Amino acid sequence: MPVLPASDWPAPPEGIAGEDLVWAETVAGGNYTHKVLARGTELRLTDLTGDACAHVLLYSADRPWERLNTADTVKVLWNAYLGVGHLLLSGQGRVLASVTADTSGRHDALTGTSALARNIARYGDGSPQSASPAGRELFKLAALKNGLGPRDVPPSVSFFQGVRINGDGTTAFTGSAGPGGSVTLRAEQPLTVLIANVPHPLDPRPDYVCGPVEVLAYRARPTGPHDALWNATPEGRRAFLNTAEHLAARGIA
Repeated sequence: MPVLPASDWPAPPEGIAGEDLVWAETVAGGNYTHKVLARGTELRLTDLTGDACAHVLLYSADRPWERLNTADTVKVLWNAYLGVGHLLLSGQGRVLASVTADTSGRHDALTGTSALARNIARYGDGSPQSASPAGRELFKLAALKNGLGPRDVPPSVSFFQGVRINGDGTTAFTGSAGPGGSVTLRAEQPLTVLIANVPHPLDPRPDYVCGPVEVLAYRARPTGPHDALWNATPEGRRAFLNTAEHLAARGIA
């Protein structure tokens, strides 16, 4: 449930003033949330029990046709494994968010979230109101609340349940790093964020198991040309330049 702005908000990350906290929520397993965040906002997700799997979609806040492109996020940066310094890219070659911190290391940019038919076959139901909702069904509800439809729900990235690719091309599920792992994303432009907290599609456990994820967002600053991340790779620099040009033309940066 969301925690309304009040004195009982959870403590922000070290070094962050309490008044900079703009979003505090705990999302139970089988549930979803969404929020519009300003450029520069940092979003910290924490796996409280070791059983969370936060599937995330990102959209340019007022231009939802520009959204997370998982294929470009992987191929442009030549890296299929999300971690510190990874950029989450749109199909326009611009940076939506960057990963600034990660204590989990168990993430997935390849598989996407669960679908209705799969959950029906595996758990007996996958509808949003059931005991085993599918991630895509929850994403459709979150999208609807932001003026979007099913066609606007692309493949997502997920955090806290990992996969690796074997030498023969098969996918190996590596699971969780345990309770308390966190990952922090920085919004590099105004974003609409959708989060569905559901079991990973490759989780081998027969039961529908998904623990709560803590969501905290706080005011910070976007990446600038002085940041090492801008020049970490030629591809990343090109993406940041594309983003800066786009924002400057719109009077945002």
